[in-house]
Amino acid sequence: MRLRNNHGVGSSSQDWPPFSRHRYSALSSQEDYRSEESEEFGPVFIQEPDDAIFSLDSDDKKVIMNCEARGNPVPTYSWLINGTVVDAEADFRYSLIDGNLIIHNASEAIDYGRYQCRAENSIGTVQSRDALLQFAYLGAFSGRARGAVSVREGQGVVLMCAPPPHSPEIIYSWVFNELPSFVAEDSRRFISQETGNLYISKVQPSDVGSYVCQVKNTVTNARVLSPPTPLTLKTDGVMGEYEPKIEAHFPQTVLAAKGITVRLECFALGNPVPTITWRKMSGNIPKKARLRKSQAVLEIPNIQLEDSGSYECKAENTRGGTAFRGHLQVYTLPQWISMINDTQLDSGEQLHWECRATGKPRPTYRWLRNGEPLNSQSRVEMVNGELIIHRLQQADSGMYQCIAENKYGAIYSSAELKILASAPVFSTNPIRLIATVGKDVSLECRPRASPKPRISWRKNDRRVQPSRRIMLLRNNTLRIINSSRSDEGSYVCRAENQFGSAELTIVLLVKEPMRVELSPIRVEVTVGESVVLSCKVTHDPSLDVSFLWLLNNQPLNTQQEGGHFEYIQTSSTADLMIRSILLKHAGKYGCRAQTSADSVLAEAELLVRGPPGPPGVVIVEEITDTTATLSWSHGVDNHSPITTYNVQARSPVSLGWQTVKTDPEPVTGNMESAMAVELNPWVEYEFRVVATNGIGTGDPSTPSRAVRTKEAVPSVAPANVRGGNGRRHELVISWEPVSEEFQNGEGFGYIVAFRANGTRGWKEKMVTSADSTTYKYRDETFPPLTPFEVRVGVYNNKGDGPFSEVVTVFSAEGEPREPPSEVQAFAISSSEIKVMWKPPNPGPGRPQGYEVSSWKDMEQEEMGKKKRTMGNETTMLLTGLDGNTQYLISVKGFNSVGQGPASSPIKISTKKNAPSLPPGNLMWIQEGNNVSLSWDPVKARDNESEIIGYKVEGRGHSQVMRTPNSAVVLTLPEGGTYIIEVRAVSEGGEGAASAQVRVLTSSGKRSLSNTIKFVFGYSQDLYFFLLCQM
Repeated sequence: MRLRNNHGVGSSSQDWPPFSRHRYSALSSQEDYRSEESEEFGPVFIQEPDDAIFSLDSDDKKVIMNCEARGNPVPTYSWLINGTVVDAEADFRYSLIDGNLIIHNASEAIDYGRYQCRAENSIGTVQSRDALLQFAYLGAFSGRARGAVSVREGQGVVLMCAPPPHSPEIIYSWVFNELPSFVAEDSRRFISQETGNLYISKVQPSDVGSYVCQVKNTVTNARVLSPPTPLTLKTDGVMGEYEPKIEAHFPQTVLAAKGITVRLECFALGNPVPTITWRKMSGNIPKKARLRKSQAVLEIPNIQLEDSGSYECKAENTRGGTAFRGHLQVYTLPQWISMINDTQLDSGEQLHWECRATGKPRPTYRWLRNGEPLNSQSRVEMVNGELIIHRLQQADSGMYQCIAENKYGAIYSSAELKILASAPVFSTNPIRLIATVGKDVSLECRPRASPKPRISWRKNDRRVQPSRRIMLLRNNTLRIINSSRSDEGSYVCRAENQFGSAELTIVLLVKEPMRVELSPIRVEVTVGESVVLSCKVTHDPSLDVSFLWLLNNQPLNTQQEGGHFEYIQTSSTADLMIRSILLKHAGKYGCRAQTSADSVLAEAELLVRGPPGPPGVVIVEEITDTTATLSWSHGVDNHSPITTYNVQARSPVSLGWQTVKTDPEPVTGNMESAMAVELNPWVEYEFRVVATNGIGTGDPSTPSRAVRTKEAVPSVAPANVRGGNGRRHELVISWEPVSEEFQNGEGFGYIVAFRANGTRGWKEKMVTSADSTTYKYRDETFPPLTPFEVRVGVYNNKGDGPFSEVVTVFSAEGEPREPPSEVQAFAISSSEIKVMWKPPNPGPGRPQGYEVSSWKDMEQEEMGKKKRTMGNETTMLLTGLDGNTQYLISVKGFNSVGQGPASSPIKISTKKNAPSLPPGNLMWIQEGNNVSLSWDPVKARDNESEIIGYKVEGRGHSQVMRTPNSAVVLTLPEGGTYIIEVRAVSEGGEGAASAQVRVLTSSGKRSLSNTIKFVFGYSQDLYFFLLCQM
């Protein structure tokens, strides 16, 4: 496929539709002119040269202008600079690589200008858009010293930059005194990016100094500095106030290309410092516009045609004002509306091409043929983008270009014109054509030829004479009406023009027509059943037949139907088996039988009975507090009458969709409305309907919109009314809340009614929260555990609902009233005290447990520890206490209501601390399994409890001995390793352990003759091995 490139300055290259025959072409529609690979075509640009800026400071003094085109034959290239052909062979500075032009040792004086690439092959020549080659450089400022500028304080001043030669644009900035101190722009100071000058509207003493203009090239980033300009203040006084004078402003006429960003400058000198304002004389300043540099610059991004107009900047201070007005004119580059396309025409015909473009100013048009200007001649007309060439000749073939241009740019549209000239040719010859008796036959004759050939027909060497049954159409087709066996034979079409002639032979055979029978032609089945459609064909045995099954006029794809369809085919029959039929399988089935002679279609209808389809959308016609009148439309019954409808509802508090009662009940299949009854008031419902027939139940309808039933008096009383607990003189009443589903309206709450047993009047209290579950009533006059009759009712904005059944609830018995009695405490050791007490007298406020408080004698009670019993125990062991310390202890009862009073504190002291020294000088003698131990007695210190004995503990044999003496004999079991240690025992507890003794007893015969004695000090570990005598 070949794409023609249309191009131009200011617009991107585009690919246009492939080469195609023009509507005037006489080429045959039955064949291609030649294969795409071998077809010759003119040059088509792939890449055209672009505008370029070359830095003269570049180390590589080589410029490359790119150009590439495709074509067959392969194109050759040449270049133009400012309209003059570049002679790359004569000038060594130029070279061509493929289509690219390379310029060596480029210089601005010689090489600056507009470049165009020409691509040429045997078909023709095309010329690219032009590309501007510029050179980037930045000269140096003049080295001549600049004179000082002297002004009065308050006077305005302009410091001139006078930039050096440069290309392209530069950016200006000013240095104050020395780098890197740059002048900051504000409402008083402004640097024009048009002139480069520094404007100071009102000079202040802080402005005195040296100023240097710095310019930067936007391409090379090179920077140069001007000689300094001193700024001094005159000493002959201060400048008085004066009205503004605009010193920097945008041009009287500003030309801008559509889409760029425009910056308009305006700055004034004056005392006081002037303020700058902007306006558009006709209309408003575009909303996208922005004010920069203290309003000295009006910036308009993405400029459009509607932004054109007169703009005014105004400078004002207290002494007066002045204004400047200029015109902004927006232009647009040409853009294509319609372009020319490749065309093929016969010689002698007329070419009519038209190209159209938009632009501002309006574009003009010119034409190129093979890269050269095309002028009006006797056969050539060119008017406003139209090109007409009469009586085309072979010499008119070639590449044409339409150029639309205004003074801001040009765009190119290219196309190839082919003038055809060839003798008639038939691509296929001979042709065998089979028809059936009674059908019309068309014998086509469409040779490839240019100009159009003369056509004649003959049959069996005799010229065909047109008749009422045999007609020669305008397109040279021979048409035979109601063909018969007598029409069989060889038909020859002869085509002839000035370049030659050709013949096409068509052999016509006429066969008996085919007949197709499809049975059954109408069948009804139920979902899940199976059926076979049988297609039988009667046809000429010399012809092969093929079958195609269709469903609702679309080819049936059995692969996508999940195994429901199966073909069974012979030479003249084709059966279609449909298994486990679904509703979607219903429709019109077609069996198309086809031979090389004709095609016949037979059709049958398959009806599938199944559950009904979903009814139409449900509409809520009327709503009350407990009913909803609903209507719907019948869905499809799928060939089985609908017997009943089931109405379902869903609410936020229901478990999905639930069947609701209806009036009437049941809803029969011929009905389209019903009333849902026994709904709950003030509940939001959705409704849907499900249809049922003799086959089954179908899918539900689309739900109705959500509607809320109307309010009603509550009808459900609270459940599980009960009470108890609470503080003394409180009556606590609780219940299970009524769910939102049964509140029946807004303003729902509870009525709590109660009376003491034996009284007549009810006290009623309102509880306004629907979520409340408890009410507490307090009265100092009734005693604990007073029985009350209690009931709880409901209400909402519509009125009062029912009360619950009356139950008996007792008032609270309160927290314990009396402290425990006979509190006693006993010191167990230096860290433990056992506390005992008796419960208070029976009565209201029974304790559920006790809390024991302990604190040191010199501390506040709040600093002490509190410990509670697990139940109604009346003893507690306090642990973790300090030794030899006096504690105060009290006990109080508690229950779920609170704590009772505490008992009077009692004092108790812990015992002195246990001995801190271990038994020392531990000695032992082992005879067999008997170990005799002895040690030095432990002496208690002054702050320690007196020694009352010793504890000998053997690990590994769970043997503990207590002795008042400092010696003991242990008998150990046989065959083990044992660890023995000794501790002193006192009233304060056990002291530190002695060093460990490790003893190993034998597992065999006991040796009576071996005696080993060990003596060791306090810190030693001794290992004893009892030798075994065999």
